[in-house]
Amino acid sequence: MSLKSILRDLKEVRDGLGGISKRSWSKSSHIAPDQTTPPPENIPQSPWASLPPELLHDIIRRVEESETAWPARAAVVSCASVCKSWRGITMEIVRIPELCGKLTFPISLKQPGPRDSPIQCFIKRNRATATYILYYGLMPSEIENDKLLLAARRIRRATCTDFIISLSAKNFSRSSSTYVGKLRSGFLGTKFTIYDNQTESSTAQGQPNRRIHPKQAAPKLPANSSTVGNVTYELNVLRTRGPRRMHCAMDSIPLSSVIAEPSIVQGLEEEVSSSPSPKGETSTTDKEVPDITPSLRDQPLVLKNKSPRWHEQLQCWCLNFKGRVTVASVKNFQLVADIDTSLDAPPEEHERVILQFGKIGKDIFTMDYRYPLSAFQAFAICISSFDTKPACEG
Repeated sequence: MSLKSILRDLKEVRDGLGGISKRSWSKSSHIAPDQTTPPPENIPQSPWASLPPELLHDIIRRVEESETAWPARAAVVSCASVCKSWRGITMEIVRIPELCGKLTFPISLKQPGPRDSPIQCFIKRNRATATYILYYGLMPSEIENDKLLLAARRIRRATCTDFIISLSAKNFSRSSSTYVGKLRSGFLGTKFTIYDNQTESSTAQGQPNRRIHPKQAAPKLPANSSTVGNVTYELNVLRTRGPRRMHCAMDSIPLSSVIAEPSIVQGLEEEVSSSPSPKGETSTTDKEVPDITPSLRDQPLVLKNKSPRWHEQLQCWCLNFKGRVTVASVKNFQLVADIDTSLDAPPEEHERVILQFGKIGKDIFTMDYRYPLSAFQAFAICISSFDTKPACEG
């Protein structure tokens, strides 16, 4: 049986199960009788649910390896929607973006990006509706079937401005299941706070488990919010010409994430709890202290915009966006880690671009991010540049 026929059958099974659930829901919506009704005896069972685990694992693995880009990657999501056994095996096969560099499930938007190469996206701005849509891909396609990742709507209030971030471009209600978080600015538009609707424990990025839990494919998020980070634009009191200067303090990301490898950090935690080494011998912990001391792990990661250079012929400030930005704009920026020179960090970490944002056309901007930022965090930082900042302009 070919892979296409398997995917076609999966779609038919999913549609059939959806129809069954709708019919059962319509029946249960009437007034309940005095006595509890017994469960139906003959419930149609999907023929795909009884496949041997080895065969099922091989089928889903082939689907995951063949469908690498959207919209074809929706077949992987369909595999997780068949039944519980399919969902569990799909979650075991699909890896997090840090390891595979792909976005598959909604929970992937709140997981760190890949370490080697950035995930490339673009943002469309709609001035009439004050909305900003994040799409997955290099640039807008001609047939307009780009994968929507996140959407934000700007709401101006008396003393602040809120950017409500959602999984849907049509529903920005904070009580809906599509609500992801928000970005709130101060009165002057120079300080922004990123709020996540998940608790801090559920969004911790230093968890040792590298797999996705089955329940995280479509997570039920709590209504309370936690602070993820803060974005600050420096005031331009003298009104000097030049690009904006900004700093991003990511409270949920430790500084050690860009200095030491996760395996080294985890090894230190085990070494600290072990017994000290004998006299005259240098322990492994002592050798790694400049990189991964406990105080370093407690410090939040701070990002700063990379300083541009002045181009004499063009008479403007320039940055190397590697072809991803084509239009000059005051909103263009590149963020790198603000690492103190006293720390024993590799030289390339001081210049490694973690997030870049820039204009490529009318109301179209590119957004490329990488580890340790997630798509949600990067998107929140980028939309902060759309708010009016009279105190920062030259």
